[in-house]
Amino acid sequence: MSTFLYRLGKKAYDKPWYFIVGWTLILGVIIAALSVNGIHVSSDMKIEGTKSQKVLDMLAEELPEASGGQASVVFTVPEGERLDSPEHLTSISKAVNEVYNMDYVINPAEMAAKAGASLAGSPQSAGTDQATATERPPYGPLMANGVPVPGVIISSDGNIAMFQFQFTVPQMSVPKTVIDSVIEALTAVEDGTDITALPSDSIKGKPAVFSSAEIIGLVVAAVVLFMTLGSVVTAGLPLLTGILGVGVGVGGAFAISKFINIVDITPALALMVGLAVGIDYALFIVNRQRRLILEQGLSAREAASRAIGTSGSAVFFAGLTVIIALCGMLVIGIEFLSTMALVAAATVLINVFIALSLLPALLGLVGERICSQKARENSRVHATKVRRGVATSWIKGIVKYRWPLIVGVIAILGVATIPVANMELGIPSGATANFDTTVRQSYDAISDAFGEGFNGPLLLVAEPKGSDKVTMEMLYSLLQDLQQQTNVALVTPLGVKETGDMAILSLIPKTGPTDAETKNLVQDLRDPDSSIAQKYGLTLGVTGFTAINIDMSSKLAEVFPLYIGVIVILSLIILLLVFRSIIIPIKATLGFLLSVLATFGITTAVFQWGWLHSLFGFDTGGPLLSFMPIMVTGILYGLAMDYQVFLVSSMRESYVHGHRGVASVVHGYEQASRVVVAAAVIMVAVFAGFSFAEDVMIKQIGFALAVGILLDAFIVRIMLVPAVMAIFGDKAWWLPQWLNRLLPNLDVEGDKLIAALNEKEGTDDTLKPLKTH
Repeated sequence: MSTFLYRLGKKAYDKPWYFIVGWTLILGVIIAALSVNGIHVSSDMKIEGTKSQKVLDMLAEELPEASGGQASVVFTVPEGERLDSPEHLTSISKAVNEVYNMDYVINPAEMAAKAGASLAGSPQSAGTDQATATERPPYGPLMANGVPVPGVIISSDGNIAMFQFQFTVPQMSVPKTVIDSVIEALTAVEDGTDITALPSDSIKGKPAVFSSAEIIGLVVAAVVLFMTLGSVVTAGLPLLTGILGVGVGVGGAFAISKFINIVDITPALALMVGLAVGIDYALFIVNRQRRLILEQGLSAREAASRAIGTSGSAVFFAGLTVIIALCGMLVIGIEFLSTMALVAAATVLINVFIALSLLPALLGLVGERICSQKARENSRVHATKVRRGVATSWIKGIVKYRWPLIVGVIAILGVATIPVANMELGIPSGATANFDTTVRQSYDAISDAFGEGFNGPLLLVAEPKGSDKVTMEMLYSLLQDLQQQTNVALVTPLGVKETGDMAILSLIPKTGPTDAETKNLVQDLRDPDSSIAQKYGLTLGVTGFTAINIDMSSKLAEVFPLYIGVIVILSLIILLLVFRSIIIPIKATLGFLLSVLATFGITTAVFQWGWLHSLFGFDTGGPLLSFMPIMVTGILYGLAMDYQVFLVSSMRESYVHGHRGVASVVHGYEQASRVVVAAAVIMVAVFAGFSFAEDVMIKQIGFALAVGILLDAFIVRIMLVPAVMAIFGDKAWWLPQWLNRLLPNLDVEGDKLIAALNEKEGTDDTLKPLKTH
């Protein structure tokens, strides 16, 4: 591997324009494909096989007009005014009619004409003809000239009204253009009136993925690169290759989005991961080239080739760990997660290829300018001096106090994991939006006027067993019994299939969409042994946005241990191959599990408990994004192994070249720690930028990744790893002879390459890695 990469690096250095033009053509093809196919991104994060999705699939086939998602908007007027005044009624009725005449929106008048009385029931009948209610609720239908305005209910004081309507497809599949048109029509009521229209989270616009916060992260990365590499030109190379890698990866995903389902968070994820690893991989290689020039006096050409052959091998296997970790999500079998993982993995792979091919080509253009004359002179002046830098003092302190350090690190990370026991998973809703957003104001207004459950209605499908049919008498009795159930606020009929073998009902819980009581209600309704199911001989299916989120969170929580098991096995195998050691894979994997659990603990404390919420730009804590633990675990594993590979491979290189025991740990740490710290700072800066994004989903993922890298790189890899290595000494590299013969020699450190070059040049001195004692 190292010999092949050495030759590739030399060829790219000698003929840079071949590679530059090649990558430019690839980017041009992607831009052309984008112009032809356009960008197609949805919010459809469905999970096949869940109970709610099965009900939706059945409705889409049997009764498609009832399979769409529900949406709502709240109209308010100042205290003392009423929305049912003539001037306000005119504006609201006009907006409602405009929405009902749009594509993807069900028009109740047309449905009533099509299905007769079977679909006449609707939530606005509450308080007038809803005979199932034991008490009349403090709201009723909004009346215009004695006729109810379809889909609109009004509070008893008249200053809050809610318009609920239904799409023909699930909420997350509604095109953005339709959502924009709906919002435009509903907010038009504000023109010339004192009405305020507050769309709910079901029809909110999607915030921008990229913002000024991410720009700040890039600026921090640029500063760190300049401080590490010493010049603007050298620091610019990792930034350039990282941005190009993201452009090709994310742009390529957009280019084929017409043919695959890409959810809206996928590009943000690929952008985060691709940018971080793209910059880091280029940094590792450029830093190695500069070391070879300054410490061994090699030419820029030879140093670049050797950097690709040695550090390039580490980059290849580090990238491979990230890709394998991401692709491990495919075993979970969730389509949208698989797509997200594949797009992110492809972006990482592209960044690896760019680092190994385009980067040496760019280094060929820069030539000897990669190191300034001042840097070369300083290197010659200090070549004979014993190094006593920060890294040396730090590692000697770690080695000296290794046992207290190990105990302290485990204790600190152990305490940080405590909140994991109370971690709740879900999908962010209006209840967790910021107070100054229309989504939160809409949620609160609905909760205050009608009850929190109106923010998350459930859709019930009742199917008689055998050959029985749903009669009007059965439906009336069923409504009464459902209304008496614990935590049920309102039940209304939505329709009965003409054949009589299916009834559709809307059920409003008393509690909110993310409350545990709502989840319990869904489970009780689905229970085939419940009193209602037994009494009427029915099978009750429950779906709707709230039920979908409950099922999604349960499914992801169920498969999370499976994914952790896959990650652990992969970790042991990959590290065994790379380091040819039994102890190191076990130590690295245990360290990763400790850091990832601490990451989730801190993320739970911040986003669920609300600690430091004002610092990160949100007002109310809530459940963590349901697929965040799986996604973050995969990414953090890959990135943690990056630092493990670069740091420990340096220690192994030192061990192979003559250092023994603690000396190999100290020497390897001195060589690699500076660039590993710089790379970790860059990653933390990039991910931290996304933690200030407007979208709470991106915010949570960015925060978790930033904290995860901070803990794993600066506590586990920089502190815990060398302390444990110092305890084991040379025994850390022990491998049974029979296993040593079976495993292939990947030559990550480039020993075979150096030996071949030494033999070719006929020298054993100038071409060997520099030893610093």
